[in-house]
Amino acid sequence: MQNYTIRPMTAEDYGGLYALWMTIKGFGIRSIDDSREGVERFLARNPGTSVVAQNEEGSIVGGILCGHDGRRGCLYHVCVREDYRRLGIGKAMVVFCMNALKKEQINKVSLIAFTTNDIGNAFWNRIGWTRRLDLNYYDFTLNEANITAFNRQ
Repeated sequence: MQNYTIRPMTAEDYGGLYALWMTIKGFGIRSIDDSREGVERFLARNPGTSVVAQNEEGSIVGGILCGHDGRRGCLYHVCVREDYRRLGIGKAMVVFCMNALKKEQINKVSLIAFTTNDIGNAFWNRIGWTRRLDLNYYDFTLNEANITAFNRQ
């Protein structure tokens, strides 16, 4: 029996999404990018590609921020509430995002999973994603105020 719905994420989902993020141990939240304004900016730039899973009571139990730059799609903050895992929610949300990106004519999608995220890495391997060993990932911080804090719960 399906006790959740998958639907496009809207700016109004931010409160429930943030509450979900705060329940996940080890989840990294950036002070600017993951603020209400940061998520609203992301959704406005990438309309219709991000997704939430909502239970029968209306609570957000899963979410993915999904966007693209015109060439490659990217998934951010893929998460499912612990008591809703192993019900197919994560895979259903990924399928939603892949279909939305296909409509945008995006042909390749990437994501970053922390090496310590055993649950996430097992999920990506199980649903057929390829772990890249042939490249190095680099980033450069343009705004030092955009601090990442990790949930310790």
